[in-house]
Amino acid sequence: MPHTACLRSQQSIRRPVAVSGIGYWGGQNNRVEINPAPAGAGIVFVMKGQASAVRIPANLRHRVEASNRTNLSAAGVRVEMVEHLLSALSGLQIDCCQICVTSAEMPGLDGSAQGFVTAIDAAGIEDLGVPIDPLVVEQTVRVGDDSAWMEMSPPQFAGLSVEYHLDYDFAPIGCQEFSLRLTPSFYRQHLAAARTFISVADADRLRAAGLGLAVEPRDLLVFGPEGLIDNTLRWPDECVRHKILDIVGDLALANRPIYGHVRAHRSGHSLNAALLDKLLQGHRQLASA
Repeated sequence: MPHTACLRSQQSIRRPVAVSGIGYWGGQNNRVEINPAPAGAGIVFVMKGQASAVRIPANLRHRVEASNRTNLSAAGVRVEMVEHLLSALSGLQIDCCQICVTSAEMPGLDGSAQGFVTAIDAAGIEDLGVPIDPLVVEQTVRVGDDSAWMEMSPPQFAGLSVEYHLDYDFAPIGCQEFSLRLTPSFYRQHLAAARTFISVADADRLRAAGLGLAVEPRDLLVFGPEGLIDNTLRWPDECVRHKILDIVGDLALANRPIYGHVRAHRSGHSLNAALLDKLLQGHRQLASA
């Protein structure tokens, strides 16, 4: 465990800031207001418009399984597709804030975390003067099978590092690899703008089910048999970068910074959650030994 004197302080934002837009799945408008919070508060969603506001802490205990996204729930109230916002907060080392929302699904924006990063940077970052309490990985944990897996091992530096191998049978996406040591500067420059992606066949299936009807190919990356439809890649390996963006957001449900090294092969939100669950269980067992 790093000595406390070496740890950064918990951080929040300096002033409230709002981001608005429609949700990808349901197409409803949502206004997300990110507010400062004191040290130790963690990240909490607050659903407005109920008889009384419902608070949903951003931790793994409140995660509910959903296809292709990360949802949280408390007291019968749900917030949906939170991974891009949580990724932006974690990537910029925002530990404490209150997120007030007017609708369940977070704005899809352009399919990346860039809009949230821009808003956070506009609000400014506040040092709260209390050291973080990172979860330092001491033993390697692994989840998955031969076709898709993840593992987390002890840290390579005082922070989170990730290696991802993307291997799609769908030819226009194909195989991609990317690795990083996560810092706010690296996140801003090389990860935040990486957009979510989907095959046109999967997009058509969602539309047939009444989902994603307000979303066009220009709003994210849609790949057809011949390549990207009505859009342009920001990086040749944008897809694998987005997979790491999602990992950063899903691991934020630890509700504390993680110091460890992640290796992943064809993983998604469910495996991200399974890895975090196994990590937290092991950490609790070590703490009680």
